[in-house]
Amino acid sequence: MKEKILAIIPARSGSKGLKDKNIKMMNGKPLIAYTIEVAKKSKIFEDIIISTDSEKYAEIVKKYGGSVPYLRDKKLANDNAKSSDVILDILNRVEKRYDSFIMLQPTSPLRTEKNIMEAYKMYLEKKANSVVSVCEMEHSPLWANILNEEKRMDSFLRGIDVNGNRQELETYYRINGALYIANVEYFKKYQNFYYKDSYAYIMEKENSIDIDDELDFKIAEYLIKNNRRR
Repeated sequence: MKEKILAIIPARSGSKGLKDKNIKMMNGKPLIAYTIEVAKKSKIFEDIIISTDSEKYAEIVKKYGGSVPYLRDKKLANDNAKSSDVILDILNRVEKRYDSFIMLQPTSPLRTEKNIMEAYKMYLEKKANSVVSVCEMEHSPLWANILNEEKRMDSFLRGIDVNGNRQELETYYRINGALYIANVEYFKKYQNFYYKDSYAYIMEKENSIDIDDELDFKIAEYLIKNNRRR
């Protein structure tokens, strides 16, 4: 029997780092449109639901094929709201029952339908409870540390050979925010993507840009324009 999969796209208004970034125009269309479009192209979703607190956002996403069955409560739209609470709010309010869901954040416009399909294939093959997308870190965290008020670097590097080659260090990965897959019952029980039988889906750095500020936005827009030219 075929699984019923729900796409959840969280898109609250009121972003402070980059005003209204989820609907900011990128190369001719709102940022969130890129995520809705790749979700549709993947052809794996029963429904694509956008969780937003804004009527304006709701009208925009409907033009691109997203569904907004209700507006998010204001208490789930402030800076302290947890993504797990937003997900649970949707899972508990929708009438239809789903086997799995994939959260797709609109701030990852370079994620592709291929990424979605590959991550979901891994989820099935591993019989996983969850799959989370990651990418290789630009710099090893072993080359980082905090600075005190005097900005002293005595013993700044700990646990590595200060004269060693960076290429000899182990590869570290970071969560890139593009894809979060989970079994519905598992998530309702643990409210966590990382509790048990969770796997990493590795994405290329180019597809892993997570827009937080104006510089991220400009880089992503440049890459999108460049890819279209090619």
